[in-house]
Amino acid sequence: MTEEIIIAGFGGQGVLSMGKILAYSGVMQDKEVSWMPSYGPEMRGGTANVSVIISDERISSPIINEFDTAIILNQQSLDKFEHSVKPGGVLIYDPNGITHEPTRKDINIYKIAATAKAQEMGISKVFNMVVLGGFLKLKPIVAPEFIHKGLEKSLPARHHNLIPQNEEAIELGKGLVETVQTV
Repeated sequence: MTEEIIIAGFGGQGVLSMGKILAYSGVMQDKEVSWMPSYGPEMRGGTANVSVIISDERISSPIINEFDTAIILNQQSLDKFEHSVKPGGVLIYDPNGITHEPTRKDINIYKIAATAKAQEMGISKVFNMVVLGGFLKLKPIVAPEFIHKGLEKSLPARHHNLIPQNEEAIELGKGLVETVQTV
């Protein structure tokens, strides 16, 4: 099993954190992992993306141009990465701020209203965990106990009291995934 993922959105949406949690969770599950962030100097408010590879086999290169899954959190990222999903792959997006829906007919497309759910919860900082839950529902590449360990490893100790809220958001996200198109 090898899963090549791109997570992309605005800086401040938790793009890099989501990738880091996935990567740490994979490491804790004895998988081979690559985590490669990319962001502009403006960071918060600018675009950011991270590619994550989780595999049972050795990873030859962290640089990839086509992805099994794209997790898209803004229009600019959709415009940039929709064409990079492998045929038959998965594109997951939050419809908040998306003005032009995905158009590809050869990929599986899902949406998850994570922004709305995080606002409803009154904790906008768990937005990325709602999205992560949706992804894990579709592709359970790491077990829940390893996600917990990934949260512990990636969050500073002073924020470990927020782990239960993050785990709740992940579980809520699993129930929010809507199928737009399957191939």
